[in-house]
Amino acid sequence: MLSSIEILILSTIQGVSEFLPISSIAHLVIISKYYVFVNQNLLIDICLHLGSLLAVIIYFRNDLFSFIKNKSFLIKIIIATIPIIPIGYILFQTGIINQLRTLEVIGWTSLIFGVLLYISDKRKNEKKISQDFSIKSAIFIGLFQVLALIPGVSRSGITITSGRLLGFERFESAKISFFLSIPTLFAASVLGIYNIYKEGSAELNFLAIIAVIFSFIFSYLTISIFLNFIKKFSLKIFVIYRIIISIFILTIVYF
Repeated sequence: MLSSIEILILSTIQGVSEFLPISSIAHLVIISKYYVFVNQNLLIDICLHLGSLLAVIIYFRNDLFSFIKNKSFLIKIIIATIPIIPIGYILFQTGIINQLRTLEVIGWTSLIFGVLLYISDKRKNEKKISQDFSIKSAIFIGLFQVLALIPGVSRSGITITSGRLLGFERFESAKISFFLSIPTLFAASVLGIYNIYKEGSAELNFLAIIAVIFSFIFSYLTISIFLNFIKKFSLKIFVIYRIIISIFILTIVYF
């Protein structure tokens, strides 16, 4: 029973924090400080990412099908994804990414980029993806997405922030962020599967299947609720939440 509860907690964190601008790493750090996940292994991590990937693909299936007719947008998404690949590879290979994974770094980045999200969201923007998402926009957002490699920044948060800074509507910025999550989640899943194949130490089991299902459900619900929410409200609630989380983490660090 404990194992199922662990999977449920991890699936909730993955499904909700992957797509909201609140930083999944910050939440994993806080929870793992008080609870050790026995079942948080490579296979479970892959299944959690896979669940989120399936959710975003199914939710935006009509948009994705339209890419077949509109390859231009697909190319721009690929362009926006390119910058994070070599830099991410270097950070992981050199071990710098592990050095950045500290409570202090996560606390400050969650705070600083939360404030930046607030500033960008204050702008009155009207740009649409269909008309204004250019190659320059893709490069700009792609370069900002590189910052998500720093723990606590939040991939969703920084891509939405960059979209808002470029003048895209709140809803449009979120859609760009969701589309950019597809190659990111796909790459994470493929890399994880490769590592499992190389180690040859994991096998598909009941918990892994449950992880995919739970992650899919929470991811799909999060996407749907979030997109409906930002049609009516600002991102202020997420900024406040990030500030609270960062204060909590920094309190742990300095006191």
